Amino acid sequence: MDRVPLPVQGAALHAVFALPRPLRRLIAGAPIRRDGLELALDAQLLLRMLALTDTSLAGGDHLDARAQLELRRGLVGPGVTGVRTRDLDIPSDSGGPVPARLYEPVSLGTGSPLLVYLHGGGWVIGSIETHDATCRYLARNAQVRVLSIGYRLAPEHHFPAAAEDALTAFRFAARNAESLGADPSAIAIGGDSAGANLAASVCLQTAQTMGKGPRPVFQLLFYPATDGTTRRRSRDLFADGFFLTDDDMTWFLDHYCPDLDLRSDPRLSVLLADDLRGLPPAYVATAGFDPLRDEGNAFADRLREAGVPVVKRQHDDLIHGFVSFVKLGTRFREAMSEAAGALRTGLALRSRANVVDLFRPTA
Repeated sequence: MDRVPLPVQGAALHAVFALPRPLRRLIAGAPIRRDGLELALDAQLLLRMLALTDTSLAGGDHLDARAQLELRRGLVGPGVTGVRTRDLDIPSDSGGPVPARLYEPVSLGTGSPLLVYLHGGGWVIGSIETHDATCRYLARNAQVRVLSIGYRLAPEHHFPAAAEDALTAFRFAARNAESLGADPSAIAIGGDSAGANLAASVCLQTAQTMGKGPRPVFQLLFYPATDGTTRRRSRDLFADGFFLTDDDMTWFLDHYCPDLDLRSDPRLSVLLADDLRGLPPAYVATAGFDPLRDEGNAFADRLREAGVPVVKRQHDDLIHGFVSFVKLGTRFREAMSEAAGALRTGLALRSRANVVDLFRPTA
């Protein structure tokens, strides 16, 4: 398959997903069950097709890993229509401007909510481009503006560079909301995987300012990395064969934070923060067949224990990375549609009055 041109590979992938269910099951093989869960046919079929290629997220040279992800982003098909974009640079005191892209549904008026989005990729790979379809989908289906952030990557920039860029980007969005066409009192933050880690880090850091400066009003977290110090059961259960692997996780973290002593810093391991009170309401989506599952669920539990309104949603039958496959099987779209609805609802239910109540730390 690696000798086949990428456009042909993409066409073949979509053709397979368009087959009748019995044929898709025949190609995917017998259902996979683990830990009392059954993998969705769409996820299993994707894994079977990926197995025909020499596809991996990590390993080897980080520049090659980035290039491979950029090349293969077109396999899932064109992005969502009905959304216009414009690129901009966010001023920063650390290493030059931070690139960003604003997504605006064409029918959306000014003064809308805004989602600051941070892409996944283990803090090493991924970009605004690799997550273009994800941001388009959220913009159109949640009817919000989305500001996608191209933060600095490791190993050129170790922790906490990405976390610093994420905080800089959020503060820029808050200061410039009106020029972005957004409501300054309705700015959410979100991301997937490493991006969800950065989003949660921003929420933690802004909550610690004790009312000084803007804070997100909602956090949308897809399978977040939340603890760089502890190996949990799901990492062993799904160590290989389910898109993100145990080796990938080690490779990513070693590139981002090679200093073991820094891995307990709450800006990286948000699950280890002493106090999570005052963080914004959250929708935390995890995948049943994901090495990161247990630490994402643990973070949702800790938010709830801290009095933070949270929806903890484990998609039992999905794999890591499902936000990137929204143009493929219906099961991926269902998960993303639910998340878009949660974002839209969470933003609609907030008000200037209860933002104060939600964010005020309790005794």
